Amino acid sequence: MFHLGRITRTRFVGHSKRARLVLGLSGLLTVCLPAFAAPDHYAQEQMRYIATYFPGRMAGSPAELMAAEYLQRRLAQMGYQSNLRTFNTRYQFHGSDGKADWRKISATSVIAAKAGATGGEILVIAHSDTFMPRSDGDLNNNLGGLTLQGVDDNASGLGVMLDLARRLGPVPLAVGVRFVALSAGEPETLGAEDYLQRMTPQEKRNTLLVINLDSLIGGEKLRVDYSPDSGDSRLLGLVKDLGTRARQAGIPLILNTGIRAAAECSTDALPFAKAGFAVLDVGSGIAGNRCRERNVSRNFPHGMVRYQSPLDNLTYLDRHLTGQMDKRARDSLALLGPMLERLTGADKPKG
Repeated sequence: MFHLGRITRTRFVGHSKRARLVLGLSGLLTVCLPAFAAPDHYAQEQMRYIATYFPGRMAGSPAELMAAEYLQRRLAQMGYQSNLRTFNTRYQFHGSDGKADWRKISATSVIAAKAGATGGEILVIAHSDTFMPRSDGDLNNNLGGLTLQGVDDNASGLGVMLDLARRLGPVPLAVGVRFVALSAGEPETLGAEDYLQRMTPQEKRNTLLVINLDSLIGGEKLRVDYSPDSGDSRLLGLVKDLGTRARQAGIPLILNTGIRAAAECSTDALPFAKAGFAVLDVGSGIAGNRCRERNVSRNFPHGMVRYQSPLDNLTYLDRHLTGQMDKRARDSLALLGPMLERLTGADKPKG
């Protein structure tokens, strides 16, 4: 296993410098684009690629912008109308002297859409950024920073999102679909809140369901939290169908009523649930509303891998959760693929 050094305390370069850096590396990025994988392994290969080539993709960093360019290019290749959306935000950093200061960043999300024959739309989101240290304590504990690969949190969600997009890309749809890789999701939900604020009243009316994909590998079981207060009776039917499909396929699955609201494990699903959307928050974990992904053990002393550079990397997860990345990719797609195909009408024969 490679050893991860202490995070350097570096302010990000300005947006214009980030842009020049990415343009300078665009040729390299094009060369590095992986060939389309075999269908059964596409999601996992995308997870590995994103974690390997874009570590430390904190909101506003050069790595985040390069990852956004990569995702936008991939989605455009699949036939989606895809673009980058930059937004300005800020976060508070707490020093060891007890003082706090606000730091400004320009974050970049990716939006890719495909219209259906009707006006409705399914929104699939996954945050693209890795954890940004918010205090000297985070830095001292090796949380987040430039070396964090973020395999579980959240290359896993991005890989599954790309695979779902790949499957729906060439198929005519009755109901449209929109895939959004949100930045500034760690540890807060600034990207989700920005996206929600920019939605027009018509877009809000057209959004039939929001699916959030986040941290699919590190937990003991796949887990789906859902918003029972949306007023959409169809949501409970979808949840029931997921449970049935999981039992039939032998996939361990936790179904949990309510979206977790704890600040220490914030989810991009929460702003949408608060706004009244029907939401499925797909991740992994254990039963209950605790933030832990798994029971405490020698290899996982905090009961989770998120935010931790020495744990949330390919070497560590391949060693201590052998085969889980591939299994979680397949299980997630086995549950969500047929559901999305049914909701969008992609499963209906075209005559």
